[in-house]
Amino acid sequence: MAGITTVTFDLWQTLLLDNSTLGRARTGVRLEGAQAALREFGEDYDLEHIRGAYRACFRHCRRIREDNLDISFREQVELFINNISSGLVERLPEDVTAEILRAYSDSFFVYPPQPHRDARRVLGWAKDAGLRIGLISNTGMTPGTAFRRFLEQHDLLGYFDALTFSDEVGLAKPGAEIFLMTLEELGAAPGETAHVGDHVANDVVGANLVGMRTVWIEGFYGRPEGAGEEADPDVTVSHLGRVPEVLGELAGIS
Repeated sequence: MAGITTVTFDLWQTLLLDNSTLGRARTGVRLEGAQAALREFGEDYDLEHIRGAYRACFRHCRRIREDNLDISFREQVELFINNISSGLVERLPEDVTAEILRAYSDSFFVYPPQPHRDARRVLGWAKDAGLRIGLISNTGMTPGTAFRRFLEQHDLLGYFDALTFSDEVGLAKPGAEIFLMTLEELGAAPGETAHVGDHVANDVVGANLVGMRTVWIEGFYGRPEGAGEEADPDVTVSHLGRVPEVLGELAGIS
């Protein structure tokens, strides 16, 4: 298992810690921002109606990701707007659409997750060890551009040699393509790369199936029912802070 030259990380619940309370608060900012922008334009919708459109958008995007694909952030927001009223996107001037896009994205900064307390130390260890470092993230309702801003604000962006966000590449974990695309950018082979993440299906299964080594951070997601050997990580850790120790062993670094 020696010979690891590269490490890729998941983002949510790996380098960033989030919770459902923050998620609901961000949803509220998105819905109220859309309502205010549309009302200013002269289209007045009840907040519960907008919430229904948002839920329909969420379900639609989830179905797309079940096929290991994703859509751009703008496409997602336009889908949300058209769920509010069919053809509404075509009726709106660009400045109104831009305001809804801004509210949708910037909700992440109104109610932000917290970087894991060990994130900078772990990334710094990997950089000092000479490992190439990548990030592979399904973006959900937040665009990759927002994640880049956030990582830069917390002095984390500079550690990465490659960043792959699902909304920007149209691919999603656990599909092989998003992993292989990132490895190609890093100039690394699967067998010399370890992937670190919390989600068994997205991170462990996805990385295992392309031949990467896998480090699972337990405690957030369990093993999928009926999963086979592809759901077995090479190493299991209780928290991010233990990752340098196990990566050192995989890489043969004393």
